[in-house]
Amino acid sequence: MGNSYAGQLKTTRFEEVLHNSIEASLRSNNLVPRPIFSQLYLEAEQQLSSLEAGSRADNEEEEEEEEEEGSESSSPVSYQMKPPPEGCCTTDGFCQAGKDLRLISISNEHIEVPSGFLLVGAKSPNLPDHLLVCAVDKRFLPDDNGRNALLGFSGNCVGCGKKGFCYFTEFSNHINLKLTTQPKKQKHLKYYLVRNAQGALTKGSVICWKGAEFRGRQSSSSTCSSTLFQLPESSGLSGSTSSEPLPAANPSAPSGTQQTAAAIDHIPSTAAFSSAVYNGKESPKQHLVKNNLSALTRPSVLGTLTNSGPPKKRHKGWSPESPSSSETWNLQLNPQAPNRIKNDGGSLSSLPHSALVGPASSPMVGSGEPVSVPDNLLKICKAKPVIFKGHGNFPYLCGNINDVIVSSLLYTCYRNSQSLSRAYEQYGASTIQPISEEMQLLLTVYYLVQLASDQVPLIEDLEQIFMRSWRESHLSEIRQYQQAIPQTFPQVPSQIAPVTSAQLPWLAGLAASSCNDSVHIIECSYSLAEGLSEMFKLLIEGKLIKTNYVVIICASRNRAIDSCIVITGKYQARVLSESMLTPLDYQKEVNYQLVTGKVETLGSFFSTLCPEGDIDLLLEKFYQENQGHISSSLSASVNKPTALNGTGAAVCTSYEIERHQIRPFQLAVAQKLLSHICSIADSSTQNLDLGSFEKIDFLICVPPSEVTYQQTLFHLWHSGILLELGLEKEHLTKQRVEQYVMKLDAEAQIKFKVFLQNSMQNPHTLFVLIHDHAHWDLMSAMHSLYPQTELSTGLVDRLLNCREVKEAPNIVTLHVTSFPYALQTQHTHISPYNEIHWPSSYSNGVDLYHENKKYFGLSEFIESTLSGHSIPLLRYDSSFEAMVMALGKRFPRLHSAVIRTFVLIQHYSAAMMAVCGLSQMKNYTSVETLEITQNLINSSRQCPSGHGLMVVLRIPCTPLAAVAYERLYNVRERLALEDNFEIILGNPNSGITIGKHFVEQLKVWQKIEDVDWRPQTYLELEGLPCILIFSGMDPQGESLPRSLRYCDLRLINSSALVRTTLEQELGLAAYFVSSEIHTEKAVVNDVLESDPEKLSSTDNEDEEIATEGSTSEKRSPMKRERSRSHDSASSSLSSKASITAFCSESSPPLIAAGDTVKSPHQVLSNSAEETTNNYERQKQKVDKGAQTTISKHLPPVTEQLDTKQNIKSAQISITSSSSSPFSSSSSSSAPTHNSFILQTSQCSMTKASKQPPIVFLPKLVYDIITSTDSSGLPKSSSLLPYHSVMWASSFRPLMSKMMTCTEQSLYYRQWTVPKPIHMDYNNRNEGRMDTFHPRRLLLSGPPQVCNKNKIGKTGAYLQFLSILSRMLIRLTEVDVYDEEEININIKEESDQYYHQPGDMWPDLETFKKMPFDYTIHDPKYEDASLICSKLQTINSEDRSMNRRQEDMYTRRQTTRMRLSKYAAYNTYHHCEQCHQYMGFNPRYQLYESTLHAFAFSYSMLGEEIQLHFIIPKSKEHHFVFSQPGRQLESMRLPLVTDKSEDYIKSPTFTPTTGRHEHGLFNLYHAMDGASHLHVLVVKEYEMAIYKKYWPNHIMLVLPSIFNSAGVGAAHFLIKELSYHNLELERNRQEELGIKPQDIWPFIVISDDSCVMWNAVEVDCSGDRKSDYTWTERNVSLKQILQHIEATPNVTHYALIGMRKWSSKTNSAEIKEPFSCCHVHDFIMLNVDLTQNVQYNQNRFTCDDVDFNLRVHSAGLLICRFNHFSVMKKQIAVGGQRSFHIKSKVSDTPVSISPAQYICAPDSKHTFLAAPAQLLLEKYLQYHSHRFFPLSLKNYSHPVLSVDCYLNLGPQIAVCYVSSRPHSLNISSSGLTFSGLLLYLCDSFVVASFLKKFHFLKGATLCVICQDRNSLRQTVVRLELEDEWQFRLRDEFQTANAKEDRPLFFLTGRHI
Repeated sequence: MGNSYAGQLKTTRFEEVLHNSIEASLRSNNLVPRPIFSQLYLEAEQQLSSLEAGSRADNEEEEEEEEEEGSESSSPVSYQMKPPPEGCCTTDGFCQAGKDLRLISISNEHIEVPSGFLLVGAKSPNLPDHLLVCAVDKRFLPDDNGRNALLGFSGNCVGCGKKGFCYFTEFSNHINLKLTTQPKKQKHLKYYLVRNAQGALTKGSVICWKGAEFRGRQSSSSTCSSTLFQLPESSGLSGSTSSEPLPAANPSAPSGTQQTAAAIDHIPSTAAFSSAVYNGKESPKQHLVKNNLSALTRPSVLGTLTNSGPPKKRHKGWSPESPSSSETWNLQLNPQAPNRIKNDGGSLSSLPHSALVGPASSPMVGSGEPVSVPDNLLKICKAKPVIFKGHGNFPYLCGNINDVIVSSLLYTCYRNSQSLSRAYEQYGASTIQPISEEMQLLLTVYYLVQLASDQVPLIEDLEQIFMRSWRESHLSEIRQYQQAIPQTFPQVPSQIAPVTSAQLPWLAGLAASSCNDSVHIIECSYSLAEGLSEMFKLLIEGKLIKTNYVVIICASRNRAIDSCIVITGKYQARVLSESMLTPLDYQKEVNYQLVTGKVETLGSFFSTLCPEGDIDLLLEKFYQENQGHISSSLSASVNKPTALNGTGAAVCTSYEIERHQIRPFQLAVAQKLLSHICSIADSSTQNLDLGSFEKIDFLICVPPSEVTYQQTLFHLWHSGILLELGLEKEHLTKQRVEQYVMKLDAEAQIKFKVFLQNSMQNPHTLFVLIHDHAHWDLMSAMHSLYPQTELSTGLVDRLLNCREVKEAPNIVTLHVTSFPYALQTQHTHISPYNEIHWPSSYSNGVDLYHENKKYFGLSEFIESTLSGHSIPLLRYDSSFEAMVMALGKRFPRLHSAVIRTFVLIQHYSAAMMAVCGLSQMKNYTSVETLEITQNLINSSRQCPSGHGLMVVLRIPCTPLAAVAYERLYNVRERLALEDNFEIILGNPNSGITIGKHFVEQLKVWQKIEDVDWRPQTYLELEGLPCILIFSGMDPQGESLPRSLRYCDLRLINSSALVRTTLEQELGLAAYFVSSEIHTEKAVVNDVLESDPEKLSSTDNEDEEIATEGSTSEKRSPMKRERSRSHDSASSSLSSKASITAFCSESSPPLIAAGDTVKSPHQVLSNSAEETTNNYERQKQKVDKGAQTTISKHLPPVTEQLDTKQNIKSAQISITSSSSSPFSSSSSSSAPTHNSFILQTSQCSMTKASKQPPIVFLPKLVYDIITSTDSSGLPKSSSLLPYHSVMWASSFRPLMSKMMTCTEQSLYYRQWTVPKPIHMDYNNRNEGRMDTFHPRRLLLSGPPQVCNKNKIGKTGAYLQFLSILSRMLIRLTEVDVYDEEEININIKEESDQYYHQPGDMWPDLETFKKMPFDYTIHDPKYEDASLICSKLQTINSEDRSMNRRQEDMYTRRQTTRMRLSKYAAYNTYHHCEQCHQYMGFNPRYQLYESTLHAFAFSYSMLGEEIQLHFIIPKSKEHHFVFSQPGRQLESMRLPLVTDKSEDYIKSPTFTPTTGRHEHGLFNLYHAMDGASHLHVLVVKEYEMAIYKKYWPNHIMLVLPSIFNSAGVGAAHFLIKELSYHNLELERNRQEELGIKPQDIWPFIVISDDSCVMWNAVEVDCSGDRKSDYTWTERNVSLKQILQHIEATPNVTHYALIGMRKWSSKTNSAEIKEPFSCCHVHDFIMLNVDLTQNVQYNQNRFTCDDVDFNLRVHSAGLLICRFNHFSVMKKQIAVGGQRSFHIKSKVSDTPVSISPAQYICAPDSKHTFLAAPAQLLLEKYLQYHSHRFFPLSLKNYSHPVLSVDCYLNLGPQIAVCYVSSRPHSLNISSSGLTFSGLLLYLCDSFVVASFLKKFHFLKGATLCVICQDRNSLRQTVVRLELEDEWQFRLRDEFQTANAKEDRPLFFLTGRHI
């Protein structure tokens, strides 16, 4: 703090800062998110408000502290330690005499301690995990209050025995502390050391230094807000909201107490650390150097507390950027006993009850009198009290300890809340104190006071209360501290005294006085023992009947407070105690109660409830009386229509099977997955070489649920993916499909071993390992809590995390889940960049995917409970809950799961009986159960085909599910309903069993002929009326059919409050509904109004449809008031069947033995009054939870609604609900005694499939789901995400409602750590990237299981496999041009062949006799002008095709070819062989390169040309450098006589532009690994991007003046540079005795799109000499170049080239193996012979044709090897496409036609931003007929073109002549020309030369010059006016501005 903060600090709201932090983390390169508070800078305020001014009460203490810490108040200066004496020991942990001082080593040794001395533990910064034992005079140590320590030091070394150290500096040197700061005893002497019962020396209490972070009680100096006492009224500390800041009081440390021998030695200590990274650097861990914790007097069994933070409060040099380890911790009693209230159990879940009570389990054991637990406590109190240890010492418990449960959960919460996270410590030093223990306890009392009688305390709520309280106090203190900086640290007097230990009991009692004794305060004088004894006494005496919580406080002026909290409320104690059971213990307990017959008492009690006698007797009596009647009447509706189907009766048409199709958002997800795979492949880490894979294989891992397994097989079969990937042939069998799906059970290892073997045997196959339902079984294989017989536990870890999978380069792992939270911890294997989240359907109100199905998930269910909806889809059953609560008090020893199950079975049994006519049984069920049952039984009657509804009854405990199945099955049989609906026991370990009658029905509906068919998935039960008893501790991915109508979750384990568990259970009801149905109902909710990218649901990033009751109603920015239809009181006209639903909170429930419940008639008579009562009660609870938020945003009127009007509107909405797609199918009429038939006859399955199911929840879960925290998110979102992870710190921010899934992921990655039982526990992150597995991805999407066609994640990842396969195939293929040669018919047909077909090389003398073929045959020049060599008769139609400019590239024919092993590649290719060639190596930095200038003069340009070479270090051996200055001298050239198999002599130059990614510059494979010199020729402005992509390639950078030039400039400079280099090499090597003519003169100029090369092999073994056969195959470029380089007399050839490949090549084309004709694309150029022939540096197109004509006219030989061909890849970017012609005036792209490329001089024509030469060439190509009208299609009279070839378009022929003396030209005698083209004539063109040619009358002339002056001079010099007529208007110029140097034209007519 202090001066280190230069800027002013922001007062941003915390949630905004959190959001910004996560967003910044997403954009930063640093993978570890920065701590949130590192961005919370504070504003310096001018005035301190008295409310915020927290100061020390004692100024004298402050001054003393200043003196003591004076050395620390200045900037930290590094401390120079005195060097140790020569030869002494300097090992850490040993003294200089070499004796071991570590506590762990000498704890059992006898140590002589002089009188008056104490053994203390010193901390060495180099040994953070060890204490060094020292003997110190106790006079120099402080007392318990931090006072009375003498200044100075006196100590002895216990190792060597040396005594009399008078200075701590000297002593610290002796014990090798090796300090970098000034040694101070206060810093390094940390703990007293004491002997335990075994005599071993152990760490005791902390030494309480005054002024250090461990402050004494009496120096508490923080402030307490005056708003404190308003809390009970305002409910401001509710777990939901907090509207006012709560400054916390100063911490106070408990006095040191000696450790006793009761520590549990067998429980290992565990501390979880997390490390943050500041500024991208990993900070060093500093342990316990400065500790901002309260003094801990706990045994070391709790683990080592570590702390590393900023310097103390007056260090001026501390800044937020200083490296500091942001370590947080959660210390546990046991690594398998996490310290949270939930992990399907609690903090001590894995310990037996005997370990939870008494001295053995206490982390803080006192030595006082033990407290005896009274006998029969459970019997008397009807519940086991749960004792939460708080502060201080806890006494021994003895006696009946099995009747109490002791937990250290609260103690851990208190301790964590005093362990300030490093994220906050950077704001200052010791002024910022944690919450004092007094304030912690007071806040806890406030929290308990505001809890309702049916609420259970949540540790998350308490942590957030502490967090908010501390934060507000923290901010005000920082402001105060900052304002004081300019002064000499003055103290602002405290306005309000802090809470003292003496005031605490009084304040706590005051707070508890308003809660009707639900919280009872007991104050003790001496120890907690007396308070506990009093509490037990009050319990036995029955004086705590109304009390839910007892707070025991032992406060004394002279020492720390002791406290504990006892949960005595029967409901709360039961829930909390059951939450401490692990899933295994939970099942064991239930099994035990079932096996031992303890539940029989429950059954006998039920039988007493029914006045008519036992229900079984009633059933039997009913069966006997009605046998045969009900069966026929009720089953008629089922059987009759089935019989009528064949007779043409009306059949239900709603049973439609959706065909398998890919949804738009599935395709979007698949493409996102593919994009991430490509990103991995494209990264420089080389972790995935997609180019090396030829095909895809996969394995899908699913949980060991038979239904899920069969379901996945079903989707895999129908997707067709196996056939598409080529993995299977036609006639697919189920056995073959099963090879690709693995059930994670005992047999999985065999199948997985086969998978691994396949992956190793097929390195060119990419294997995708898909882990579906990935949140299931994340147990570590090393820390399994389950018995070893259950092999499936930890199987995911054993298989998917095995070394073979991690290291295999061809295995990609994809985790797929709806609940990714447990895979998003600090130690996760999955990079945040490899997460794929389900996309949002909407953006700014626009439907992105045009999807006809909309998702209905958790947020939509919650939305339905808000007012404005006709019927809430989430409900709870208040009468059921009341009965369960009453029975729970009556049977305290029975687990609540047993009670709830038996009550629900009873309700369903009674409901079935009531529907069948036993109307009196309606009194023994609830309205909800009655509604479910009557709709189920009657559903099949409404459909002509007998379709019905499905009811899912979720019973997690398998034994209880079996009991329920058996009971309901028997009741159904007795009621003769066995043909009406089916009861199915859904066990995850077994398949589906249903009756034969129902199988036949399903076969008829689904048109199945197979006799042996049986349904194997729940999806196949669509339309079947049934109760599905869904068992198993967790759903395992089973999908449910669209006919699901009710999802009864009343029996889920409501005590296991974990986010994943809750959302997973609710995910059973998630649904895709047809969006068309809801168009009039759907309105976009508030998330869209604020930001479409944000979430209110935490399921997904999908758009949420809120189904409103009114289209005009919109949600307020916060939450609307909840509807009074929480339970189903208003969902039907009949009210509750139990009056307990309307009991006031103070009156006890009325259900007890012998009590009867009001009949519906009685209830109906009072329905208005009771509904009103219920509404007020519900509203009151909502107000408690969200009072502050609602009152801010809703008008006051809403809080005083007219109840009668509400009831009336409710009735209206119910009676009209048949038109509502969300209405219950039974809600259109009120049930009466005899009428259970619904008024509508519409098929109920049809209605069910068009709306989401109705969900019934336990009340506790309902409250959590529907209440929101202060951020607006459902409270369930803030729960612990998964039972095998824990929070990294209690001091964490709340999640924000506006978080996207990506931000949620980063939140969990920062704030959660895995427990030791989690499979990621050992994957320590420490902020480095290397713990992320590079080939592991995570796909998270919304849970949706109610659909026939898998339109969710399964379909998405199967589609991903499909497009990945297609991409791999595409990666191994390439589109190459496949075009026949053009102008073949013009070719001279001759019977003369100069060479034999099998000749390998041309014969020089023979070749000289071959005529040159002027005609262009390359198909890319199909639009080019024909070159005439003699009088030709050409069919005019052949050349008349007139194409648009944009057709140039699109019309060309291509074919797809498989890449061979000799292909050239672009930058996307990565393989191990060419890593070094490419220059990407993860072990090294990018290859270093040096820039070298290379200059030479060229007379034609009139100036010196300066080029630059970029030469990587690895390629410098190709060049010669001057020795002193390392100046580039030349490029090495070999000799003509050199011969080597592994060397290519010709340097290769590749000019390129715009193709840094797509250019084929990787010639490693093409050259077959041979050494070669390859130079990329790039423009200056593209140099950086090419260097980035090709760091190991030599670059030749053209001068900047050529940035806008065409390919001609590159060719020109390549040739000139090469010739200049040849001269330099000749001079250099001549000095070595080598003749100049022996230097190799050839270079290769290659296009950047040449991809493969082919060779024709000719077999001339026929009988006749002319007979031959030929084959063409792909060969390496090395083979071709070495063959050409070996040509005899090769230096006599000027140009050597090869054919363009075509699949249509015929024998005639290769019969002559060599041609003298044009060569293109890939040429070998003899720079020596062509010294005087230049490329035209101005040209953009046809420059190679122009150059070929110049070379031939110079008398040089051009040879084309017809047996070799080059394949050119079609590249859609770069090259000629890089040149865009646009207006120079406007930046807006406007289409400009070629006719506008020229204009009249001095006109106001729009100038164009393009080179003049490009405009000229393009204009002549498309509009040359304007200049040469006589030449159009007049091929017998071509245009005479002097010294150049310009493309005048395909309809005009040209004749090329050279004006050079002695040049070879065609005979022009007999030729009459239709035009003359003079382009930039030089001095060789003279008047006499032109007069040799003859022109048609009216022929046109076009003269082109650089400027108008040259134009006139040329006309005069060539005497053109003698034969040509010119007009002033015939002068033109290119449409360039003057500064762009336009070209000028003059046209004339021949006279």
